[in-house]
Amino acid sequence: MNILKLSLISLLFSFLSSNIFGEKQYNLEVFVDGLDHPWSLVELSSGEFLLTELPGNLKLISQDGSSIKEIANVPEVLFRGQGGLSDIVLHPNYKDNGWIYYSYSAYIDDQKELNTLFVDRAKIEDFELVSIENIFIAKANRKAPAHFGAKLFFLEDGTLMITSGDGFDYRESAQFLNNHFGKVLRINDDGSIPSNNPFLNTPGALPEIWSYGIRNPQGIFQDKNGLIYENEHGPRGGDELNILIPGVNYGWPAITHGIDYSGALISPFKEMEGMEQPLYYWTPSIAPSGMTIYEKDLFPEWKDKIMISNLVYKDVRILALNEKKEVIKEEILFKEIGKRIRNIITLSNGELMLITDKKNAQLIKVKKI
Repeated sequence: MNILKLSLISLLFSFLSSNIFGEKQYNLEVFVDGLDHPWSLVELSSGEFLLTELPGNLKLISQDGSSIKEIANVPEVLFRGQGGLSDIVLHPNYKDNGWIYYSYSAYIDDQKELNTLFVDRAKIEDFELVSIENIFIAKANRKAPAHFGAKLFFLEDGTLMITSGDGFDYRESAQFLNNHFGKVLRINDDGSIPSNNPFLNTPGALPEIWSYGIRNPQGIFQDKNGLIYENEHGPRGGDELNILIPGVNYGWPAITHGIDYSGALISPFKEMEGMEQPLYYWTPSIAPSGMTIYEKDLFPEWKDKIMISNLVYKDVRILALNEKKEVIKEEILFKEIGKRIRNIITLSNGELMLITDKKNAQLIKVKKI
C-alpha cells in the first residue's frame, strides 16, 4: 500500500478520528513495506534503524527508509508458531560500547524436540554481528513454539528486563519459582544477577525472577517516574495491563478475567489473597502487542499517555491515568491502517513508528500535520 492509498483510507476514517480526538493532528506515511514478519525496531543515533524479522533477519534501514541492508551472522532461530528473532534493544551506553541485545527462540537439543527463549548481546562491524555473547537461556523448555514473551527493556538503573511467557501448555508453571515460565526477569547487562532481585535468597527460586503469575507478556516500559508497566495476552478475554512490583504474584492461571479458548473455565476465581489485580484489563481480548509511554512534545495531546498496539482490533489504544494510577479514559487511534499492529515505538523526534504484522508488512510513520 502506497502513501496515496493510505491517505485515502485515512480520509474514510476521519469521522472516527475527529470524534475521538477532535481535529486530526497526524499523517500516516508508509516508511518501508514488503517486510517479512517484522517484530521490533530500534533507532540509532545516526538516524538509521535496526529491525528484526521473525525468520531470523536483522536489517539496517537508512534514515529515509530507501536502503535496507542485511546484518550477517545472526544465530539460527526457530521460526515456527510464535517463535523467531524477536525483540532488539540498545545498551544504555551504546554510543560508547556498541552492544545490542536481541531475543529469539531456538532448539536446545540436537534432536530438535525442545525449544526455549534465548537472549544474546553482540556488536555490529561491517554489516555483521561480532563479539556475540549468549547472556540468558530460559529454564522454560517446551515442545510447542508458543508464548515466549521475548520482550526486552533496559531500566534506568542499567539492568535488563526480560519477559518470558507461560509456553501455552505449561500455564500452571507460572505459579512456581523453580522455572521461567510466566515470569518477568531481571538481569545485569552481562547476564549476571542483580544483588537486589526479590527471590535471590529464596530456596528453590530462580534468581532472575522479578515477578510471576504472568501469561504471555508482550509489552514492557518504564515511565519517567520509574514505574514499570507490562501488558500481556489473556486467554479468551482477560488481556491485562499491570504495574510490575518486585516479588509480586500476578495470579495467572489461579485467577483470571478470561476463559479458555474452548469456553471452559480456567479458574472460577478473579481474585485471591496474595495475588495482584491488573491495573486494567480487556474482555473481549484485544491481543495487546507493543507499548510505549509518550513523553515527547510533538503531539501534546498524547503526552504521558500509555499507547498499546494490538492485533485483534488493528488499532492503538491510548490510556490516560489519574494520579492514583487508575485508567480513567481509553481512546482509539490509527484504525484506518486496517492491519494487525505488532509494535509501536516513540522516535527521538517525537514521531511514532508502527510495525504491522505477518508477511508483506510495513513500517508506518506517524507524523505531525
